[in-house]
Amino acid sequence: MIIERSTNWREDFFERFEQDGPWDSWTLYKMSYEIEKMNLIPEFSGLQAPKFLTNLQLLPHQVEAAQTVIEKMNGKAILADEVGLGKTIEAGLIMKEYMIRGLVKKALILVPASLQNQWVTELNVRFFIPAISYRKNTPIDHYDVVVMSMDTAKKSPHREKIYEQDYDMIIIDEAHKLKNHKTQIYEFVQSLKKKFCLLLTATPIQNDVFEIFYLVSLLKPGHLGNYEAFQSSFSATKNSLDGEKYLRELVNQVMVRNRRHDTGVEWTRRKVQTITVQFTEQEKEVYDMISELKSISSIFSSSFTMVTLLKEMCSSKEATFLTLNKMLQKCAQSEEKEYIEAIMEKLMNLEINAKAEKVIEIIEKAQDKVIIFTEYRATQAYLQWYLYTKGITSVLFNGKFSKSKRDWMKQLFRERAQVLIATESGGEGINLQFCHHVINYDLPWNPMKLEQRIGRVHRLGQEEDVHIYNLAIEQTIEQKILDLLSSKIDVFEKVVGDLDDILTRKA
Repeated sequence: MIIERSTNWREDFFERFEQDGPWDSWTLYKMSYEIEKMNLIPEFSGLQAPKFLTNLQLLPHQVEAAQTVIEKMNGKAILADEVGLGKTIEAGLIMKEYMIRGLVKKALILVPASLQNQWVTELNVRFFIPAISYRKNTPIDHYDVVVMSMDTAKKSPHREKIYEQDYDMIIIDEAHKLKNHKTQIYEFVQSLKKKFCLLLTATPIQNDVFEIFYLVSLLKPGHLGNYEAFQSSFSATKNSLDGEKYLRELVNQVMVRNRRHDTGVEWTRRKVQTITVQFTEQEKEVYDMISELKSISSIFSSSFTMVTLLKEMCSSKEATFLTLNKMLQKCAQSEEKEYIEAIMEKLMNLEINAKAEKVIEIIEKAQDKVIIFTEYRATQAYLQWYLYTKGITSVLFNGKFSKSKRDWMKQLFRERAQVLIATESGGEGINLQFCHHVINYDLPWNPMKLEQRIGRVHRLGQEEDVHIYNLAIEQTIEQKILDLLSSKIDVFEKVVGDLDDILTRKA
């Protein structure tokens, strides 16, 4: 088609003026006028995007978060809302706003592999942003908005392809995975050009205060000083937190955090119980024998190995047996082998799992759907068998499952099974608001993993109070874990802000 400028427009205009027409449609003119008026951005404050998002009902805290990031943080921020408040919605809204204003065209979204398709669907359906999911050999230079798994992005040749692009915006979901500055993914993200950058995580601190330093440094290098200056000013934060107020002020300049109780949404309650369990005499005997291993064999001198075994013994004999069997192969001395074989024999003779019996009590009392979180796949298999012997239907969920199988397990749990038995991967990326009971069968060292687990059910759309049961065996390593969890929660709250209940509060 050839478009040429009319050379006789003046004659045409005077002819129509003298003859009073024919004129163009007044209706079409008004429609065209309204479209142009809508596309104008008369001022930079306020958001234009919400009026275009007809498939989305935005909540006030989500709009406020987006406006804060754009107007006060220059598009570089940590979105740290509590689990279930819609950080994905806030990120999509910010991206859409920048696109409308002509400031963002190309964007890269890095997410855990399990969330890749979910992000693509959200962006396309809710925000009308034509995002594509990156697969092997996808020509990313042909697409403006690409969603890619973190694990893929950090490796060659994908990393080099990304470096060749000029992205206007980088979004990273589950950004707490960047807490270790020595990892490949951290170094990769640090090297990216970041005009606008959003880090999404409900848990910006998981273990110690230095994790927030490295996250903030990705957005604004030097905002918290260099490492040495930060260490000298805030290393005491691990214990006394003398500079907590000043540090929180600095962090809040680059972080938006909404809590459930501050959103204006009526939330159901969390009812948290810490339930202590007593080993049987036979279980306690095996636990004590395992505790003595470090004095029997040099193989068990590693504190990590001992801690792992003690935690496994608090979980199931199956998980413990597998680890002991691996260690047995490394033993050179007969005395070591005999001692380990004696433990394994006693393990196999155990007929009762005291913690599993407590689980049955909770499930029978609940008379409802229940999620059980364990850290070991061997325990997961044992619990499914044990529940089956009690007439309780269950399905498994772990990181080894493909996405389609994970979706199938979720559907089976919703429609048929009473119990979902999940490993840690179940604490990420699935929404289960139809369930109201969470059993933390094994306690993690990291309190934020507890928050992630609970957040699978206590989120927008939950209509019932959520019951959380934290199981811990008396006079074992699990008592120490409870104390450490409380200490880490204290660090988080003093630097980031209050945390919803995940443990029974101490008086």
